[in-house]
Amino acid sequence: MAGRWRYKRKYRILTVLAACAGILAGWGQDGLTGGSTAGEACLQQTEGEIREADTETVLLGGMPVGIYMETDGVMVLDTQKIEGTDGEAHEPAAGLVRAGDYIMAVNNQEISGKAELLAAMEKLDEENVVLTVRRGSETMDVRIRPVECAAGGYRLGIWVRDNVQGLGTVTFLTGDGRFGALGHGIHDTDTNVLMDIGRGRVYRTSIQNIRKGTDGNPGSMEGIIVYNDYNILGSIDKNTEAGIYGTIDGIDRLFQEQIPVETAKKEEIVTGPASVRCYVDGEIGEYEIQVTEIDMSADAVNKGLVIQVTDPVLLEKTGGIIQGMSGSPIIQNGKLIGAVTHVFVQDSTKGYGIFIENMLKEAESSDLSKNMSN
Repeated sequence: MAGRWRYKRKYRILTVLAACAGILAGWGQDGLTGGSTAGEACLQQTEGEIREADTETVLLGGMPVGIYMETDGVMVLDTQKIEGTDGEAHEPAAGLVRAGDYIMAVNNQEISGKAELLAAMEKLDEENVVLTVRRGSETMDVRIRPVECAAGGYRLGIWVRDNVQGLGTVTFLTGDGRFGALGHGIHDTDTNVLMDIGRGRVYRTSIQNIRKGTDGNPGSMEGIIVYNDYNILGSIDKNTEAGIYGTIDGIDRLFQEQIPVETAKKEEIVTGPASVRCYVDGEIGEYEIQVTEIDMSADAVNKGLVIQVTDPVLLEKTGGIIQGMSGSPIIQNGKLIGAVTHVFVQDSTKGYGIFIENMLKEAESSDLSKNMSN
């Protein structure tokens, strides 16, 4: 384990005067909701430090955070039929766009969110409209003829989404301020597609209630997130099947208890006793679990471990693994071995975990891509 952590760089805290609030449940096999962010920011800069460690030592997480991500383009959820002024039902976008597409521009005018798309829709007439759409790695232009609606105006009949939000748990922080959380990707709830993000943020959150899970009905954390700049803890720049990754700015606010821990290779993990670090009853604690299975060649990157909660206190409070617990660190023999990712719906005491090795690889690659883009 590395010894003394050395100071490396400074961060800023941004403060805003106006805010809006939302109450959310977490994800893991978890739910996501749409929402909006706060208004204009009044900036106040303070100084702090980030501490540096070797590549095998990280700061231990376990803290719940609010997560807000905006899609890279406007995501298509589905198409629908529209009643025209002729009294007939029309579906102008059917077969032209599909769920999981991202609308990047309207008539060659770039758009960055749903509000801009809706504004462009208000300008439609009976002429064809050209949507620039990203589908996987391919970008194409799609020509659609709008339908004049009986209610007035022209419509394309496309359901869309441009953001997602919820609760999750931070797993670790590296010496250069990079964090990993969730241990699994954030998928759109309607299409089940891994979401392409343009930008995202992590926020302070206040957990208000824990709904205990039962077999066939997983529980959840319920919290309040105030989406203003004062509560921003950092930014998200990568959403992968192995979790979300980014940079923490307010390190001392999130990691109030800074615990360096060594990380373990897959080969060091054994079946048997371990612990999970998570937020229950207003504080972060470690609770006993068992690692029951280790799959070195699992098809899913986030399902290499099977775990079972055995701690009577945690079982009493949560019923086992609950939504919002995704990303909770798993510790064995004094080392960080992985993170909780999913709950077994039919047995809430059991679930999957991801090898910490897989998360560290994503954190390193996301850090490299971030530096190359700067």
